[in-house]
Amino acid sequence: MGCQTFHINPNSFYKRIYAPNTTRFSPQPNFKLLKTTSLTSNRLNEPASTAIINQTQNPTPNVNFKTLGACKLGISRYPDFDYNAAGGAGSGTATKLSNGQVSVEFDVKKLYIPPLSTATTTFLGFPLPPLLKIDILPLAFRGEINLESGKVDLKFIAQFCFSVGSLYKARSLLVETVLTSDESKGKMREGRGERMDEDGRCRLVGVATVEPINDLFMDTFLSLPTECLADLNAVISFSTTQ
Repeated sequence: MGCQTFHINPNSFYKRIYAPNTTRFSPQPNFKLLKTTSLTSNRLNEPASTAIINQTQNPTPNVNFKTLGACKLGISRYPDFDYNAAGGAGSGTATKLSNGQVSVEFDVKKLYIPPLSTATTTFLGFPLPPLLKIDILPLAFRGEINLESGKVDLKFIAQFCFSVGSLYKARSLLVETVLTSDESKGKMREGRGERMDEDGRCRLVGVATVEPINDLFMDTFLSLPTECLADLNAVISFSTTQ
């Protein structure tokens, strides 16, 4: 899938991301709406989304993240797992930078990504065996988003914990990558994402190197060290709180 660049109309972005309950939105910024919600900007030509982040009452901008279905995860030379990540969610704070850039940091204590299990994952068309489970424990999730171009770059660090019921639990695999809406390419694996559209939908991909974990079975089974690929279908949205 080719990389797509979305030119986001600021007013449309405001409607979709910052004011989801607004049913109509005029082509020009609605300053009456801004007044009723205590949002002010001294620069009449400033986009509505920028005015929200720059309002004089100094609110805390929030960012929300949701994972959807139609995702993929791959490791080593094995075929990709088809992964339904619907239900994953997290939130964090955003800081406006310049030129449409926003720095975001998610609270990993509240970030949930569904495990790979028989309920969420298939391999070669078959569900994973009932006892097999891979939990994903985020350690860091932060980076930058460009509200004008839709480009997303988020550093993601997580532990992948492989277990077979109570019979076997391997040492965790440490995965560190940048989930990007553009292209991520390693020596073995590669993926191409999709930039964020006006509804906040995007596809994020990231290639990471996985080092050996001194577990004979896992090191041999996965041919560690090797590469893994994460391909996540997601929605990113913004809001503000006083």
